[in-house]
Amino acid sequence: MLKENNSKTALIVEDSPTQAMRLKHVLSENGLATIWARDGEEGLHCAQLLQPDIIILDIELPGMNGLQVCKLLKEDRHTRFISVILLTKFDDREIVKSGLQAGAIEYIPKDAFSDAVLLETLRVKGLIHEVEFA
Repeated sequence: MLKENNSKTALIVEDSPTQAMRLKHVLSENGLATIWARDGEEGLHCAQLLQPDIIILDIELPGMNGLQVCKLLKEDRHTRFISVILLTKFDDREIVKSGLQAGAIEYIPKDAFSDAVLLETLRVKGLIHEVEFA
């Protein structure tokens, strides 16, 4: 995938097609190009090959879980500098701690406010300029 017009790219690693399509819509409405990977292994491959600007990663994935993926991304010299945001239904303190220790820059529980928190995090990181809700 080639980046057009210097647009920023987000890799979504999410096994739920419904969740992935919702995220793709929210992110594209805010000017980000998106790539979707359905599991951790595909997400690792896409990250290495396409070098996205940010990775939005679920924890509960088939095969390799998101914590394992995050750790491997941060150990790889080609992907270690890509910011990772964990967006997941888990909000247990130990899982949050594990996610941040694995190298994620943010841990966002999937709830009624997750889109707003995600967009604000992307704005602060300089990946989007203004937050728009579709």
